[in-house]
Amino acid sequence: MVDVDGVVIVHPDPEGWSVHLERDLDLPKALLQSAFFAPHWQDIILGRAGLRERLVPVLAEIAPGLSADRLVRYWFENDAHLDHGLLAQLAALRAGGIALHLATVQEHERARHIWDELALKQHFDGMHYAAALGWAKPEAQFFRAVEARTSFSPGEIFFIDDKAANVEAARAAGWSAALWDGSRPLASLMAEAAERPQGLA
Repeated sequence: MVDVDGVVIVHPDPEGWSVHLERDLDLPKALLQSAFFAPHWQDIILGRAGLRERLVPVLAEIAPGLSADRLVRYWFENDAHLDHGLLAQLAALRAGGIALHLATVQEHERARHIWDELALKQHFDGMHYAAALGWAKPEAQFFRAVEARTSFSPGEIFFIDDKAANVEAARAAGWSAALWDGSRPLASLMAEAAERPQGLA
């Protein structure tokens, strides 16, 4: 199980895809955060509301000259920097018979973009994401939902994520897990995790 943002997709700028949002689209990053992400993102990410359903009226208020289509396209295109080194390491595991799945916090539209347009479906056997599951990491129900969808038992799963809280939650769920920062080979993390008693964070 592999996280997406911060793991498979790593933006070269620490501020992420919206670092030049005001320069490029004349929309201050802080304004988009306060008017859209803060009040609406939780419902969208858990599948309770559609991305454009909430984004269109917000943009009509804060940036009437900017369409939702243009903003979403800008967002997805600027949040698409694949870590090809990690993908190569994962491909070697897959060639050895290990199934590869994505376990990620995404809404429906970007999940489809990641899977189809960025072609991660060529690298992974499945994708399990928050809006489809109705739960987000680090909630325990997220991990249980992934198990139910895949029929993998907790002891069969190794997981990497860039957030310590998610790694700890996965371990609490009985998964083998490691924090990913790109500094160590995946094989080393897997070997180290295999020696860790299950359920310990």
